[in-house]
Amino acid sequence: MGPLAGIKIVELAGIGPGPMCAMLLADLGATVLRIDRPEPSDLGIERPLRYDLLLRGRRSLALDLKRPEGKALALRLVERADALIEGFRPGVTERLGLGPDDCLARNPRLVYGRVTGWGQEGPLAHAAGHDINYIALAGALHAFGRHGQPPTPPLNLLGDFAGGALYLALGLVCGILEARRSGEGQVVDAAMVDGTASLMTAFHGMVAAGLGRHERGTNFNDTGAHFYEAYECADGRWISVAAIEGKFYAELLRRLDIDPATMPPQMDRERWPEAKTRLAALFKTRTREEWCSLLEGTDACFAPVLTTDEAPLHPHLAARGTYVEIDGIVQPAPAPRFSRSNLDLPIPPQPNGPDEAEAALAGWLEPVEIKALRAAGTLG
Repeated sequence: MGPLAGIKIVELAGIGPGPMCAMLLADLGATVLRIDRPEPSDLGIERPLRYDLLLRGRRSLALDLKRPEGKALALRLVERADALIEGFRPGVTERLGLGPDDCLARNPRLVYGRVTGWGQEGPLAHAAGHDINYIALAGALHAFGRHGQPPTPPLNLLGDFAGGALYLALGLVCGILEARRSGEGQVVDAAMVDGTASLMTAFHGMVAAGLGRHERGTNFNDTGAHFYEAYECADGRWISVAAIEGKFYAELLRRLDIDPATMPPQMDRERWPEAKTRLAALFKTRTREEWCSLLEGTDACFAPVLTTDEAPLHPHLAARGTYVEIDGIVQPAPAPRFSRSNLDLPIPPQPNGPDEAEAALAGWLEPVEIKALRAAGTLG
């Protein structure tokens, strides 16, 4: 049973950071009920339900929130929830009658979690956008990429999932803890621009201290340095090295049979390209597996660059159980881990038809209430 067992959360269906946040909280034991649209929205990227892994760990209920009976049931669930998650543009839930004022009036202890790209206020608050836009504005996208090359977005890991979902999850848990002390709920405004800016804190300090440059691919940890880089091997596969500290760099050179006297000083930025050319040529002489045999598990700070298919098969990740198989699909296991609170294996993404409504509402409403809703046609 996870550490969030007993916590109840209503999720108003959305995309990106909202589902990721709900998945994280459900993975950790919270009971999350996803309120879906009666008809699927046009997200541009459709896939069979079982592959929409961000929807794992919770049941789903289809409700038309524009109809009085749909809104009434949603508010009844809010009355019994510790928190709510929504990821619409500012003002949308207010127009539905499910905004913070509406929900807190029904449940004063509710923590109302809102995740957007630009935030609930500011000149851009009502503009459309996606991950790449938010991390661009927060100064992060400019830092990703190689020297002389365009900025390269790191998938949508930074804005949607790190700057959005993780900060919303942290905010909700903090809000729930505070509500248990004060007896009062509140609104959590998790903006991806804010979260991404927060993630960039260390780099602001590096630049302010003169230790970092805005020019991409020229810093020690952005592929500017030869000792923090990904290198291609003889078989076309890749490996990574990150020997930043002097003792680790010395270990890397020793295992590569390179005399330090023949290399430029490690922190001589002007000669990093020269050193990188030498290492690149050397790493091209052996296959990835040969380099793994020589360097993996040492203090040379090394790891092979694996695909999502290869990663679950790696002995270290297999030993830790970092990946699990659910409904025939290999996927990351819940994280982090706890010494006492054992995390259950999440259920796969669930359909939201009329036949599934009773299971979705179990634990939220009494059987007689569910029966009355079905009789009234509210559940389809």
